[in-house]
Amino acid sequence: MADLQDDPHTATAAVGPGSLGAEDVPAPTVARGSLERAAALLSVHPVADGCNTLVWTLRQSPYHDIDTPDAGVDTDIPRLRAGGVGAQFWSLLTPREAAAPDPDQVVSDTLEQIDVALTLMRRYPDSLGLALTADDLADARNRGRIASFLGPVPGRTLTDSLGALRAFHALGVRIVAPAGAPWAEEGLTAFGHEVIKEMNRLSMLVDLTGCPPLAACQLAGASKAPVIISNTAAAALNPHPGNVTDEVLLALRAAGGLAMVTFDTARTGDSLHAVADHVDHVRAVAGPAGVGLGAAFGSEPGRPRPAGLTDPSGYPRLIAELLDRGWSEADLSLLTWGNAQRVLRDAEFTARAAQRRRTA
Repeated sequence: MADLQDDPHTATAAVGPGSLGAEDVPAPTVARGSLERAAALLSVHPVADGCNTLVWTLRQSPYHDIDTPDAGVDTDIPRLRAGGVGAQFWSLLTPREAAAPDPDQVVSDTLEQIDVALTLMRRYPDSLGLALTADDLADARNRGRIASFLGPVPGRTLTDSLGALRAFHALGVRIVAPAGAPWAEEGLTAFGHEVIKEMNRLSMLVDLTGCPPLAACQLAGASKAPVIISNTAAAALNPHPGNVTDEVLLALRAAGGLAMVTFDTARTGDSLHAVADHVDHVRAVAGPAGVGLGAAFGSEPGRPRPAGLTDPSGYPRLIAELLDRGWSEADLSLLTWGNAQRVLRDAEFTARAAQRRRTA
């Protein structure tokens, strides 16, 4: 991680296509000392990023080779390493899922997404390691690999039976997103309560991304394990429909959950400073233990990104900005790594307790 002492974003600007017209927008200035401190912190507490959509991109464009700098996509292994990313949650949602009326098609799409993700792990075994537990998170870091968690999958794949949920768990999936599922649209149904109970037993995380506030609060209250929002921003700063309200952030705080801030111009604004404002707000409402990072990289050129955060190599810049704003290194270590690890461990503790009750 010593190469992070240099300016990683500048070094990869020529291959950082995640921003529309990014070459015309000067990157924000960050004090050299802060950038060096950020690099040192990330070498010990790397980023556990809550959302990357590369699986869908590779399914559409399988010719990308992410082992080398690839100008055709905003995520590759060199830029993940330059940005200090030590764990990645790979989203298995598809853009067409919301428009697919046939549940069987949603299941088929999801299985194909899982297959692409597992193929990705096999193709780059020296850099990516499938992670199933919090221990796997730490083990991958110690081995110099990027811990790779599968999920979320869409809650719409679960209809009248919990069998699909258990099958996804057996395939390595550890996150489910209830948004759009009939059992969670207008309050949890009886089946919805069974889904959450079984997810708690299996140590699968509930991802509230895309859930309306009422449903999100009910889901947070129904789960005995912490819930997450894998990519969001503060609705108080930008009333985008995908952003989280303070009401939900307070529910997350009460439930020990985690809101992970995205790097999406439409939701955060067009600069690194705007993203930092959203991170500040989420921490202020959800608490230092309730904020994380879920950039939602993984796309081909054309998606607007905040200047300075056009690809994963920009993470040290954001950490340096937060240092300049007075964040302590302890709080930053929670933001990047500690909060994600804690949520996973808490989910595992809940699962063990549920399993003991079942066998008692």
